[in-house]
Amino acid sequence: MGSILWVPVAFLISAIWLYVLSINLPEHTGSDRSALKFPRNFDDLTALASLLKDYKSDNMQYVMLLFCSAYLFKQTFAIPGSFFMNVLGGALFGTWRAFPLASLLTACGATCCYLLSQFFGKSHIERFFPEKVQFMQKKVTDNMDSLFFFLLFLRLFPMSPNWFLNMASPILDVPVHLFFLSVLIGLMPYNFICVQTGSMLSEITSLDGIFTKETTLKLFGIAMVALLPGLLINKLKEGRLKIN
Repeated sequence: MGSILWVPVAFLISAIWLYVLSINLPEHTGSDRSALKFPRNFDDLTALASLLKDYKSDNMQYVMLLFCSAYLFKQTFAIPGSFFMNVLGGALFGTWRAFPLASLLTACGATCCYLLSQFFGKSHIERFFPEKVQFMQKKVTDNMDSLFFFLLFLRLFPMSPNWFLNMASPILDVPVHLFFLSVLIGLMPYNFICVQTGSMLSEITSLDGIFTKETTLKLFGIAMVALLPGLLINKLKEGRLKIN
């Protein structure tokens, strides 16, 4: 296992790459580059979406590269804010382009986090979170005969935050291919709701506009559909998974 010092090195290189992309954003008349930052609230989100939409018409590939790089950066280093990135994706690219893109980026970024932990951080995760690791190790061992379904269950009904699952999975001896697929499929309902919300946010100008009767009913219907995979996993749990 390599030194933990490689993690800040990887972080620095990734941050420099994002910085280079941001300062080389093509010139565009009337655009306010001060909005080019990770969104933390609704105002940041709408300002960033407006800025990137202006660029997207003439620089689609560059905007796509910037979005993917920023998304992977957040996922790889377990930085909070995936909700805003998913909503931004929906606002920029529409539901049916952003949904598979967000799902793939989520899985790829989580796998990068998995690999960083596997090669540079396993001993540190065990040292700082011994009880959580022991708890999850027991659950994985109990469900080894249906591991993939258990991993899906963890994403739909998490016992621990996603960032911890990403970092702890190498310690739990979860194969990387099962890890990737469980993240890809298990977080699809969440990603879809966020992206669909973003596609509606692109048409409103304030937070109050989200909660109209039409948009509320639409989001409620999406949430009901998104529960179906969870109900399936819950049914499988009753017969095969050992959760309690």
